[in-house]
Amino acid sequence: MGAIPEADPDEPMETKPFKFVTAGTMLTTSDATTGYDARFPQQNQTKHCWQNYVDYYKCVNAKGEDFRPCRQFYHAFRSLCPKAWTDRWDGQRGAYFSSLLSEKDDLT
Repeated sequence: MGAIPEADPDEPMETKPFKFVTAGTMLTTSDATTGYDARFPQQNQTKHCWQNYVDYYKCVNAKGEDFRPCRQFYHAFRSLCPKAWTDRWDGQRGAYFSSLLSEKDDLT
């Protein structure tokens, strides 16, 4: 193994930008997580995740799944929230209030 050559002090130093590469593909801004939201300035993004999840389903219920602006909320909560959380919330969505009403009717 050869020795590392000494740097020439007269040669100008050049700084090159670092490129993040993952599994052979370069990360772009479209692959990154959602941008900064001033309503959630802390590092803990749990509330940000939850709010985008709720906003997505509010938007879908109001405008329908084909309404393109709803996709912004979808992409935000998909990038912020762990899948286990969204799976659990999907299972709980709409289950409580309607089930409580039906149980109350059965009791009377």
